[in-house]
Amino acid sequence: MKKTLSPDESTKAREAIMVEVRKVVPYALLVAVASGLYLIREVFGEISTDGLSSFQTLLLIKAFLGLWLGIRGFNQLFFKINPWLFKSHIFPFVLVIIIIFLSQLMWV
Repeated sequence: MKKTLSPDESTKAREAIMVEVRKVVPYALLVAVASGLYLIREVFGEISTDGLSSFQTLLLIKAFLGLWLGIRGFNQLFFKINPWLFKSHIFPFVLVIIIIFLSQLMWV
């Protein structure tokens, strides 16, 4: 955008996009958490006498990170509560990246 728009137009365009993104993201987080809760119920399996398998351990870590994101989205959407901690968007983005990497490790 910076190449085709002036700095002022670029700022206005970015803000217009962010207004729409802020409307969609909390719903997306809730859908992700709901589908994750369903999948963990279906995929987790039995805990053997040896303890958790590496798959189950990684799945629990992913579930914890996803629930944190979901609680954050739920509070923003329904209670209009801003995040208590880690107010920037960098931390949730990093959590999503970690969840993606954990997903890749689960199938190794």
